[in-house]
Amino acid sequence: MNLRQMEVFRAVMLSGGVNSAAQLLHVSPPAVSKVLSQAARASGLVLFEHVRGRLIPTPEAQQLYDEINTLWNGVEKVRDVTQQLASPTQAVLKLACTSNVAPFLVSRTMARLYEKYPHLKCRLQVSSPEIVNQLLLDRSFNLGVALEPHEHPNLEVVEDYRCGLACIMRADHPLAQRKSIKPSDLAGERIIASPETTPFGQTLRRAFGAAAANMRIDFECASSTTACWFAQAGVGVAVVDRAGIAGGLLEGLEVRPFKSAETLSVRIVRNRYRPMSVVERAFVVAFDEVWALSMRE
Repeated sequence: MNLRQMEVFRAVMLSGGVNSAAQLLHVSPPAVSKVLSQAARASGLVLFEHVRGRLIPTPEAQQLYDEINTLWNGVEKVRDVTQQLASPTQAVLKLACTSNVAPFLVSRTMARLYEKYPHLKCRLQVSSPEIVNQLLLDRSFNLGVALEPHEHPNLEVVEDYRCGLACIMRADHPLAQRKSIKPSDLAGERIIASPETTPFGQTLRRAFGAAAANMRIDFECASSTTACWFAQAGVGVAVVDRAGIAGGLLEGLEVRPFKSAETLSVRIVRNRYRPMSVVERAFVVAFDEVWALSMRE
């Protein structure tokens, strides 16, 4: 007997007849009778006798029912677990990200995720791309969101987004009067940049091109958020990734597009050998929505 035949047989035993079993299963009485006949043939047993228009289970049917009822409790448990996994109430998300995406993109994504999973438990770690990779490789974290992550054969890119560069300065800075900034506009300015030893720093040097010779690249820091703090203090003009200043960060700062063909990659990454859970897939969908709304030109 297959599960469908067991289900129909159990419904007839519970309800006492074909018509009532049909109502219980939301099918027609002829459909119940057909499956019941198949169940009898499959089991090789006489399951019911007709007595004065009623179905009376045989002793063999009663004994079989006891076994099937025990089995069916397990089937119902599997159904319950499936529903819980599809809509988890006690889900856990371990998320690692770089500092540029944490203040706005990841925080807004988590706010959306909590609307869907109000009891979600989340552990967040903000680290460098190298540490994000390591946390995913040793499986201590589920997902990583990183600017220019280092590639690894055991890591898989779930989503890849491209963003350009932006120029950040105080509102009272002369360059704030411009609609956009090109490399030559930064001649003589003190630039808050990223070290050339980092992928982002190398991108900046390519973006500056020959104009870098006339810039004062006197201050280096690895974080776009940190660069904005120092730009706000009047240390200089910061050139950062647009993802790092999505949504606006600090008062008193002006943001202008930095004209360059250079773009940066923001990627959601996972361990290739660890399948994604329902809540992890939901995070990816929510991040995609936040990116689409906040990173429009």
